[in-house]
This record gives sequence, structure tokens and C-alpha cells, in this order.
Amino acid sequence: MADQPRKQKTVNKPVVLQGPGLHSGQETRLYIKPAAPDTGYVFIRTDIGPDAIIKAIADNVTDTSRGTTIGNNGWSVSTVEHLLAAAYSLGIDNASFELDGPEVPILDGSSRFFIEAFYKAGIKEQNAFLKVYDITESLSFSDKERGVDITVYPDAGYKIKVLVDYNSDVLASQYASLDSLEDFPSQISKCRTFVFISDLEPLLRLNLIKGGDLDNAIVIVDQEWSQDEFDRLAKLFNKPTIKVQSQGILNNLDLHFPNEPARHKLLDVVGDLALTGFRFNGSVIASKPGHYGNTRMAKIIRNHILQQNSAKEQKTRIPEYNPNDKPLMDVNKIKTFLPHRPPFLFVDKVISLTETEVVGIKTVTSGEYYFQGHFPGEPVMPGVLQVEAMAQTGGILILNSLPDPENYLTFFLKIDKVKFRKRVVPGDVLIMKLTLVEPMRRGIAQMKGEAFVGKDLVAEAEMHALIEKQK
Repeated sequence: MADQPRKQKTVNKPVVLQGPGLHSGQETRLYIKPAAPDTGYVFIRTDIGPDAIIKAIADNVTDTSRGTTIGNNGWSVSTVEHLLAAAYSLGIDNASFELDGPEVPILDGSSRFFIEAFYKAGIKEQNAFLKVYDITESLSFSDKERGVDITVYPDAGYKIKVLVDYNSDVLASQYASLDSLEDFPSQISKCRTFVFISDLEPLLRLNLIKGGDLDNAIVIVDQEWSQDEFDRLAKLFNKPTIKVQSQGILNNLDLHFPNEPARHKLLDVVGDLALTGFRFNGSVIASKPGHYGNTRMAKIIRNHILQQNSAKEQKTRIPEYNPNDKPLMDVNKIKTFLPHRPPFLFVDKVISLTETEVVGIKTVTSGEYYFQGHFPGEPVMPGVLQVEAMAQTGGILILNSLPDPENYLTFFLKIDKVKFRKRVVPGDVLIMKLTLVEPMRRGIAQMKGEAFVGKDLVAEAEMHALIEKQK
């Protein structure tokens, strides 16, 4: 992971856009709203209810046939890529997208109006640092049937190169590149989606592109049509007349760039790769990209980063304990926090304590009372007491946040995902690390508990505790 000094960002205030969805044709309002640090991008279907939340990650991709659709629990949102490309390119890390319909408005078929909306909302820094991950090895996705090849290579920055080739006399091979996301608004964002004229009527017969018109797509003429056929198409899209321009496109609009189709494909790559859920450094080279290949590549990158995180956690999560060091709290100090007393006090000392994490020590001696019956001749510390020792350690973490901890008690409401990985026997030193999973709310704390002997994880659990004032 590369160290990055910048903080996470969100929008400064809500802003709204409105328009039809490309395929549904349904008029939809999109509210872009601020979101808390580490939220990422979330979509909320307000027409269904406040719980209809879909996190914008590759794991939630459900369809890529005519745009990128994400969903879960039976809810979905379609055509998310142009909006995500705008947010990602502007360095917005956290945002809530609330829609009263199933599809993000298509607008002009580009990211231009989303970029303008984000500028209107303003962008603000948040009190949380951003993590930018380095791609540490070459990662690839290939689909020979579709002719798709996408590879990301290690690089010091975020770069994309795109090559498109449709074996068409009208749309020759095109190339587009982006060496910095700072160039996206001016060089990429206004590049519109495109469609071949031969695909228009089949799409209409499939009951798609209900919200499409000749103002939100470049129409490429890839077959011979008579003027009568063009007149019939004009009637379908409520245009007085249409004809073919010299570039082989309809006269519905002028190209912003000679290679606008390739640039739009690059725009789609940026939006689809935002579904990694992370900022990353890497050089992406994409040949004939499409939403299917892009989102598969996003999942590959996401898994690569998650594996990096897992490997790092494995290396750093074991607390270091030197018995010669003076503890932060001895047993007498601990008794001012906890009501427990021997033989039911299972924390001997605390060696580390922050707002979100505590590390406690329990020295397991041969004289422990429970060894008399658990088990004669084969003493093993009961698993339930290992959990109790972690719970008591977590109690210190919770009560330390209060000005008068001696006046409060902690009661555990739920203990989940308990695993015992190795026996704890006399002579072992149990090192217990409790980490606050999220900020305490309404007197309830959620913690992750881990117990180690040396470098071995011997027990773990998730715990929910309630803080109550003593009567």
C-alpha cells in the first residue's frame, strides 16, 4: 500500500439531476448526497424504501448486457458507469446516490452533466485519510470469444489505454489514453455513448432504449440504408429528418473528438473499475473493452487488494508482549474498572490501550481452580473462560471511554462467530486483543476479540456489549 497524504472526500451539499433512463424510459430523479468516511459509493432506491441499499462494488454486478447493473436482495440500479466515472475521476471517495427509479438518468450519454453536478455540489475533505493501493503484479482478464483483453500492470500512478476495433469500414481502429484522472473532465467526460444503426431497431424490438433519442448517442451507420429507411427512423425518434454525415455518422450531433467512441469506451472503463471499491495505482491496457470485461477486471483487482489487506493484517495483528516491560495497568488498576474479583478475574495486566483497541494479558498457571475438573491429568483452559477473558478485556476498552468507569457495568448482549483454534494449557500466556469494530451507539459497543499464545491465534469472537450505569 502506498502512503498517500490526502484525505477522503465527499460532496459538500446535496444536488439533484433528473431525466429518463436509457432502457426503461422512466423519468428518474437522482439525488447526490454526502456520505461518511469509508462509505464508498452507495445507491439507494427510494421508490422501494430506505433499506433498499446497494453498495457499488464488483461483487454486486448483476448484468452487463447494455450497461452496468448492480443489485442485491432483489433490488437493482442500471447504467451506473457514467455517474461512477465522474465521481471517481474527481477524487470523490464517499457519496450516496438516491434514485426514485431503477436506472440512472442517461442525460446526454456521457459523464459531462454528472461532472457539472459534482462541481455544483462542491467537494470537501473529510477527517479520514485515504488509502491508495499499489497493484503489485500484473493482473489480466481475457475473453477470446469477445476478443477482450484487459491487463493492469504495476505503476506509480493511475493510467488507462484503450484500443477499440469493430472490424467496420465506418468505425476504424481507434485508440485513447488517460495519464491522469485530472484530465478526465476536459478530455473524456463529454464523450458520448455510441450505437451502430443496425442495432437500433433490434434494441427497440427488445423493448430497450425507451429513453434513448438521437441526442444522447452517436449513431454510426454501418450498413446501406435508403432515405425512406432514414425517414422511418427519424419518425421513431421524433426528428424531422436525418441523414448521414461524411464521417459515417448521423447528423444528430457533431463529434467532440475524432476518436470520441474510443474515449467513451475509456470513460466506461473508469466507471466500471470504480467498482473495485478502492483507489489504486496501476496502468490499465484494454483491448475491445466492454462492461462485461471491465467488471470482471474490477473484481480481479478488488480481490487482489483484499488479499493485500488480509496478508498485511496477518503480519501486523499479533500484539508484541515483553514481560519485562512495565504494564499500562496492573491488576489493582484493573479492579478499578472491572467489578470482577478472583477467582473470576481473568485479566492480569493491560499492556496497550487506545480509543479503539486494548491488549490484555492472562498468565495461565497450573493452580487455576478449573484445572481440578477440566480435565484431571489433561488440564485445558475451558473455551468459555477464554471468551470471558476476552470479554473482560473488552470491558476495559469500553469503560475507558467514560469519565467515571467505576460507576458503570458492561453486559454482553451477543457473542458471535466464536472459534477455538488451539488448546490453552498451564504455562501459556494469553494475549487478548479487543478492537472496536464501529463507534459506540446508544450505549452499545461491537468488538472483535482475538486471543493469542505466542504467535498462534488460539481463539476469536465477535462481541456486542451494553454499558449501563450502576443503580
